[in-house]
Amino acid sequence: MRTLTPVASYPLCPIVSFELCRQASNKLFFPCNISEKLAKASRVHKTYQIKAGFWESIKSGILNNNTTQVVEPPSMLPEEEEEPLPQEFVLIEKTEPDGTVEEILFSSGGDIDVYDLQALCDKVGWPRRPLSKLAAALKNSYMVATLHSVRKSPGSEGNDQKKLIGMARATSDHAFNATIWDVLVDPGYQGQGLGKALVEKLIRALLQRDIGNISLFADSQVVEFYQNLGFEPDPEGIKGMFWYPKY
Repeated sequence: MRTLTPVASYPLCPIVSFELCRQASNKLFFPCNISEKLAKASRVHKTYQIKAGFWESIKSGILNNNTTQVVEPPSMLPEEEEEPLPQEFVLIEKTEPDGTVEEILFSSGGDIDVYDLQALCDKVGWPRRPLSKLAAALKNSYMVATLHSVRKSPGSEGNDQKKLIGMARATSDHAFNATIWDVLVDPGYQGQGLGKALVEKLIRALLQRDIGNISLFADSQVVEFYQNLGFEPDPEGIKGMFWYPKY
């Protein structure tokens, strides 16, 4: 019988599996009041956004009377603030009867091998995509969050076994908006709340970079899962619009 020592506990949750292409349905999701929810604890496709006025941040530079506002440039540009360093920490630690210790490690540093990602996509049943495009997607992402299993056997110091068991990534304009893509967890590790933890930690990391408008695409069967994380479908009547090539 294995002994579990939770470092961070999460309720059971469905694991997200959605494709980026046209097989998905046409609605988009935005988070509502996610900052407050995270502070307290911290694919039908729908679009979700922070409830505190989706358009306010977009229209913040426009005057109410629609006149043009001329802003003189400062004589000296302010120094850019340093972005927070990537995070890495243990979510869960398990000790097995033979003394083997398994740690579930979260990282926002994008430490991922494209072949490991392809193997993980195969496990969850996603259609294969060209490796070159997977590599480009990772390279061009604003943030890549991962979950790794690290197994440490007694007497085998320095020979830890590490494997990728989860990933989520986000693209962004580096200022206002971000979209979360490719949330997946190894089927052997589903049902432990890792999908929920992965998305929550990714959102927290984005908020630390002052990215407040966060959207994602969700299959119809996981809409409720995302709503429980603070996302809202079609906020203020906003609809996700999609264009596909017609062959």
